[in-house]
Amino acid sequence: MAERVRGIGGIFFKARDPKALAAWYRDHLGVPVAEWGGAKFVWREHDARGDASTAWSLFPIDTKYFAPSEAPFMINFRVDDLDAMLAQLRRAGAQVDEHVEDGEFGRFGWVVDPEGNKIELWQPPA
Repeated sequence: MAERVRGIGGIFFKARDPKALAAWYRDHLGVPVAEWGGAKFVWREHDARGDASTAWSLFPIDTKYFAPSEAPFMINFRVDDLDAMLAQLRRAGAQVDEHVEDGEFGRFGWVVDPEGNKIELWQPPA
């Protein structure tokens, strides 16, 4: 079975070709795109990792953290297996950042979607 994202708090943004971009997210990240063109994640987690969470954070206007994207936002998707997700995206020809960050808050990796938006993938700590 293909790797899938686990959840997100919410994000809304413009796209040059909404149908094509929605299909890319569906096909390569497993986002469950509904007939109306968007997705709704409903989830709750009670296990050894604790409750699932979604972060909201502000960055300075001149941050380079979102580079190479020029978009004023970045989506953070929660995943179960970061290495498997990144490998899946590489096989699909996606632009995957080779840097993976490991720290107390878990593991982080990055990919750029077909419209140049940087996406952060997060595997929470065990």
